[in-house]
Formats: sequence, C-alpha cells, structure tokens
Amino acid sequence: MRNAPTAEGRIDGYADLRSYAAIGDGRTVALIARDGRIDWLPVPGLASRPMFAALLDAERGGHFAVQPDEPFTTTREYLQGTNVLRTRFTTASGVVDVTDALVTGIAGRLPWMQLVRRIEGVEGAVAMRWIVVPGDALGDARPSRFDTGSVPLLRAGRTNITLTGDDVGRQDPVHPGNGPADDWGPDFRGAFTTSPGSRHSLCLAGTDDEPVRAPDPEIADRSLDRTVRAWQDWAEEFTWDGPWPEQVLRSTLALKLLLYSPSGAIAAAATTSLPESLTAPKNWDYRFAWIRDLSYSVDAFLRFGLREEPHAAVSWALKALKRRTDDGIAVFLTLDGDPTDEVERERAPGWRGVGPVLWGNQASGQLQLGVFADLISIMRAYVADGNLLDGESSDLLVHLADETCRSWTRKDSGMWELPEVRHYVSSKMGCWQALDAACSLHDMGFVLVSARTRRRWEKNKRLIRRWIDRHGWDERRGAYRMVKGGRELDASVLLHTVSGFDRGERMSRTIDALRAELGTGPLLHRYSGMREEEGSFTACAFWVVSALACVGRLDEATALMDELVDTVPNDVGVMAEMVDVESGAFLGNLPQALSHLALVQAASVIRELS
Repeated sequence: MRNAPTAEGRIDGYADLRSYAAIGDGRTVALIARDGRIDWLPVPGLASRPMFAALLDAERGGHFAVQPDEPFTTTREYLQGTNVLRTRFTTASGVVDVTDALVTGIAGRLPWMQLVRRIEGVEGAVAMRWIVVPGDALGDARPSRFDTGSVPLLRAGRTNITLTGDDVGRQDPVHPGNGPADDWGPDFRGAFTTSPGSRHSLCLAGTDDEPVRAPDPEIADRSLDRTVRAWQDWAEEFTWDGPWPEQVLRSTLALKLLLYSPSGAIAAAATTSLPESLTAPKNWDYRFAWIRDLSYSVDAFLRFGLREEPHAAVSWALKALKRRTDDGIAVFLTLDGDPTDEVERERAPGWRGVGPVLWGNQASGQLQLGVFADLISIMRAYVADGNLLDGESSDLLVHLADETCRSWTRKDSGMWELPEVRHYVSSKMGCWQALDAACSLHDMGFVLVSARTRRRWEKNKRLIRRWIDRHGWDERRGAYRMVKGGRELDASVLLHTVSGFDRGERMSRTIDALRAELGTGPLLHRYSGMREEEGSFTACAFWVVSALACVGRLDEATALMDELVDTVPNDVGVMAEMVDVESGAFLGNLPQALSHLALVQAASVIRELS
C-alpha cells in the first residue's frame, strides 16, 4: 500500500513525528499516524525487537495499515478518559471510524500482546483495504510465514504473530517478487466495503519465543469495549481540581502508557533513535527506566490520589538499587531492573534516513549526582502520602544520604549526561535537595540515624549552599552558571525552584537570563550552544512555568502555560522530547515522559501557589 492515498503527505514513506498518537497495554506501545498506519509496535514488550518498525525503516521495518481505498481526510481523538484512539476517515463515498486499542483481558493484562482494530461504517459505502507487513526486527531476522490451517503464523526472530478478523476479506499473501518494492516478505492483507452501521474487526496477537493464541474475532471485539471501561474506571480515580484539566489528564494517561506493568518501572519514552537534530547524529534509545523520570512520575501520581502506580514504581527502584549499592547509584536500568551499558548499531536507516539507529544506551555507568535527590526526595513524598518504609529501604536511604556527603564535591556528568565531567551547578543543587529530604525523613521518623549523622547532613547542606554562592552564581550575567568557572547557562537549574533551593531574586534573574539566551518564543533550549545543534527541549519550557510561579511571577507563569498547552502537544495531546523552534515539528523520542511530567508539574505548582 505504499502508493495508497494518505491523509497527510509522507516523505519517502515516513510520516511527520507530530502525526503520531500512542496506545498501550502496560507492556508495549503502538504509534499510529494520522493516516491510520501503525508504524511502531514492539511485540510483546516495549524493549522487544520490533516486528513493526516502519518508523525507523519505511521499507523493511514493518507496518499495519487500515485505510480507505480512495483519497481521504482524517480527524481523531482518544475516547474520553482512555488511551483508546478513534480515527474518522472521510471520503467522497462516505465516512468510516477506526477504533484502536491494545486490549486487556478479563483478569487484567493478557499474557500475550493483543491489538484490536474495529472498523465501523458511519455513512455511505467505503471500500477499505488493510495490510499487515511484518518487518525484519531492525535487521535482526527476516520474517517468514507458516500456514497452520485456517490461521497462518508470521515469525521474525523470536517474535510470533497471528491475525484473525471478522468479515475482513482476507486475500492470499503476496510473496517476495510478486508485489511492489515494499512488499518484500510475507504478509496478511484484505479488502471489504463498509455500510452505515457495519462493523468489522482485525485482531493481531503476538508473543516472544512462546506459543501464540489466535483470538476469536467476536471475543476480541468485545475486549475492546472492556478495555475502554478499564481505562475509564482508572480515570475516575484520578483526582484533579486545578486548571488545564484536559491537558493534565491526557499527560497523566501518557505517563500511564510508559509504566511497564510487569515490573513497575517507568520508561523514559516508547521509542529509540528518533533524531534530536536533522543534521547532527544525536539519536538515543530511551526504552529504559531513568531514576529521575521515575521520581517525577511518582510525584505526579501521588498528586492525583493514585496509589498503585507510585507503590509499584518505588518498589521497583528500591529492589533494583538494593541489589547494587556497592556499585553506586544507577542513572537508569532496564525495565526489568538490570544494569546495562551495551549498545548495538542497527542496520535500519532511521526516521527519514537520519541515523544511527541504536539498541541500548551507554549512560548507565555515569556519575550523576542529581540522582541522589531524585530518589531520596521522592521517598519523602511517598511516606508523606501514608506509606511506610521497610527496614532495608530505610537503610538504603541512609546509605545514599551518606554517599551524597562523600560525593557532592566530585565532578560528574550532570543531568544532561555529558561526556565531560565537570562541576555542574544543578548537580550540587541536587545534592542539597537530597540531604534536605534525608533530614526530613529523619525528622518524620522514617530513617533512624545518630544525632552526629543528622548534624553531618545539615553541615553538608550548608557547605553545598556556600559552594554554590561562591562558584555557581555569576553576578555579571545575573544568573546561576552551568558549571564552576564557566559562562554557559543551563535550564536544569530551574528545577531547584520547586525543590526549594532558591525562590528568590537570584532565581528570578536566572529565569530572565535563560529565556534571553536559550529561548525562542515560549520554547527553551537545554543549555548554551544547543540552539545550533538540536530542537528546543519540551520539558524546559514547562520548567520555566514552574519557576516563574515559585518566584512569585504567577501571572507570567499562567500566561506562558496557556501558550504552551495550546501549541506544544499535537492534536491528541502527545508530546515528544523536542520541538523545532522554526517549524514546530517534533524531534526526539515520543511519547516522552519528561515532557508530560513537566506539564503536570507546572499545572500543579500553579494550583498550589494560586
């Protein structure tokens, strides 16, 4: 279907990144373009080799398309309170709705991945075509087909998928050499015509290195309705009485997509290797769990009265870190809680040819001092919400606070995981925050230490503040520096308005300096020099909102928030890591947890300070 009509133009088979909506089941995430084509779906888990990865390889990556067989336009929305997507196709012949969900079972998450696509006729008679083309797992394995009777099986490497459907006009497969250039392997395909009130369904099921079930189409169709109810039941537990309710709920639902339910980990994003720049090789794999993102996510879930997600995430982090305290605190771990620093370069060309495509991330072994604050401070919020610590977890927090005292004078790689270790000012602020939280945990009775240890924590807090006053403030620029002795600016210092380190004149002046040097309109780059290398960093713009509110400039914060929520998310509320300041195009991996977390935090801070 490479030459089939589309709702918006693809370039060499690639859709704009801003065109993607996301659906998920707590284990994996699918990305669906505005033209109804699924271009990303790792099966069965987010870290699996993706059998559907046209997002990174339009020709051989694999996709699942359901489209009218004539020119069309589309509108789309998530069903209220869910991560179930409905796309409306309008053609000269009529109107069709396609509803997409990664579905749940009667008792919760299914033991296999199951995608249901329901096609409903609304008006007229519309000829529809569909095709499931498995990819080569980013070059890892060529797909093959096995005919097992009435339900064929497709396999690529360890991944097995099967497709069932209800009155979907299945056709014989096209084999290599018999079709257009992109039909290079076996596939499923078919065609049918809708009428007012008609309903058709396609159900894709998949597993990894285990048997796969061919779902009954009627039962699979009912599972979509059950999934809608499950999402809406969850959304009813969501408590928010503040401003921007639709955007806050949608961002929280996006975060819920990134929570890996088998372990409780929270992925930084659902994809790998989407470029941060169209000219420089700045592609990374974000399908890992960063302690930083997990901390912010737990804080967000707690703010909304949610209980299960914070507990699962905190338990995952503590268990993972208890296993490796002798190795220092990890920056990130796999979704299963294991350390990793292996990186493979894949054969795939990358989105619109902008590579490299990477599998894995090498930042795991870096020293990032801010991680101490991420973990200890979220434990303060966790126990304040009514949770209790076990003895081993309490001991771990004491160990991390003591390690903060020993380590804060060291150089590190900073929040941005930079290769050059330096004295990053925001890292020192993070150490202050870690010790402030540790003192609070002691005062609340959740960590037991001697009076001498408590005094040592307080002493190091004072020493850190003195160091920042001396080395971190640049009076000539009227801003906190990025590094000791440097002239560069760094947006991550804004996080320490919310942490309480500085809500006064210095931070207010820093906000203005950052926006003057790193800003374009409402958007903001990460640090000095990045304007020429990459897009603006979505989260940074929302950090400005929080910082403005914290320093008492609430009217400015509210006006900026109004502008950002109207312009940064796409039509269904999804946000990527970065935004191009000239075109507004998305850059970087998506959905990006940190972007959605920053929106939620900004709304929360404004509500609390209004």
